[in-house]
Amino acid sequence: MSTASRLPQMVSRITSRLPVTVDAAVRRLAVLSLIGQTILVVTGGAVRLTASGLGCPTWPRCTEASLVNTPEMGIHGFIEFGNRLLTFALAAVAALMLVYLWNLRKERKDLFLLALGLLASIPAQAVIGGITVLTKLNPWVVGLHFLVSMALVVFATLLVNRAYGRTGRYMTHVLPALPGVARPVMTAVALFSAVAVMLGVVVTGAGPHAGDAEAPRNGLDWDLFSHVHAVPAYLITAGTLFACYMVFQRRIAGPFRSAVLMLLGVTLLQAVIGFTQYYNGIPALLVGAHMLGAAMLMSAATNAWDVARYSPAH
Repeated sequence: MSTASRLPQMVSRITSRLPVTVDAAVRRLAVLSLIGQTILVVTGGAVRLTASGLGCPTWPRCTEASLVNTPEMGIHGFIEFGNRLLTFALAAVAALMLVYLWNLRKERKDLFLLALGLLASIPAQAVIGGITVLTKLNPWVVGLHFLVSMALVVFATLLVNRAYGRTGRYMTHVLPALPGVARPVMTAVALFSAVAVMLGVVVTGAGPHAGDAEAPRNGLDWDLFSHVHAVPAYLITAGTLFACYMVFQRRIAGPFRSAVLMLLGVTLLQAVIGFTQYYNGIPALLVGAHMLGAAMLMSAATNAWDVARYSPAH
């Protein structure tokens, strides 16, 4: 029997061993995707904050003569190339998720499409990262790179919720009814979170920690845009506090309560980090913590909005 004739049988044997329901392995891969996307934000921040943005001075190779970093490039080359390698790990997780979902690709199209989107985004992110290097860390391209990562955190959060049956068409949890105002409030909080992140990119492009001593800045007033960036942060805080008031005043339990309290914790943490870094000269370590906080905020806001969206109203 030729290899070509044996191939369908091999594929059939493999697919017969794959899950036919959303099992623990699928859920673990969804959580791993979210963790991985968050770590990528942190490692990307480490590249910039350690001035390693041009540790690999070209792309797709690390140097003109080497695919990988060399000892002569020192710690900056190691940090930059390590960040590039992480994208391959994320690609492996996304590809494995698609494999595990193969038998469910029609029944659970929601999961399959989210996983496919995460996998398809990785080469797109790699190209944007390459343009970032080739433009010598143009702040607008660096900002786009970060914003795509934020979008992937959002998609990964939705993937986790769908995999655990918390939200979506295939919910396995019964969500308690919420006041009618809950859904628009959480939608506004999620939108303001996105606006805050986008304005944060503008602030970053105007301030220090460009990723390299010779990297250009966007030429905007850093202090002015820091205050503009704070406006949606105040609105996020107000919306989250109002949601907390609803939760305790109406004695709402379940996933929405947990989502709102998580969002409150992340929001307050981000506020403390933001104010502390502003009044202490923008130390690199706090900037990195603020970037991690931004990923956590987008995930928490997405989760709260997603739960409110699928909760019945009364």
